Amino acid sequence: MRIISTATALLLAALLAACASAIGEGGPQLGEESVHYEESVHYEESVRYGVITRIEPVSLEGDHQLGLGAVLGAAAGGIIGHQFGGGGGRDVATVIGAVGGGLAGNTIENRYVDRRPGQHIFVRLNNGVTIAVTEPADPALRVGDRVRLQGRGMAARVVRV
Repeated sequence: MRIISTATALLLAALLAACASAIGEGGPQLGEESVHYEESVHYEESVRYGVITRIEPVSLEGDHQLGLGAVLGAAAGGIIGHQFGGGGGRDVATVIGAVGGGLAGNTIENRYVDRRPGQHIFVRLNNGVTIAVTEPADPALRVGDRVRLQGRGMAARVVRV
């Protein structure tokens, strides 16, 4: 019975760690919608024109998902936590170890995420409003270039005209 209880606690902690996400990373921002379009569907896209006023180099994180680091960390933490206490205290230590191990495993995994060069592009639109778009580096874009901004939010892209 104790083995089933411990195994269940480990499984729940591993699932909890695998479902966690870092706040503010990836996904739509507050107030934005997450919309997925199929290639065969036609849709309207916003297009605006302006001039690049500033470009700042940034480092972009590669696409990554919570995964192996969180699961392995949760399993290792659960096993280590199970070594402490007795009775109900042991179950609590197992769960705490699994959750802590999952978070630590996720943190370690994210340290080694692929990074790629990007740029934060400031564009003064024809209507006088300045906006900024962060995207992968494009050496063809320079300050003073006349550009077209396609899309909005996370889907916005700067294209030289």
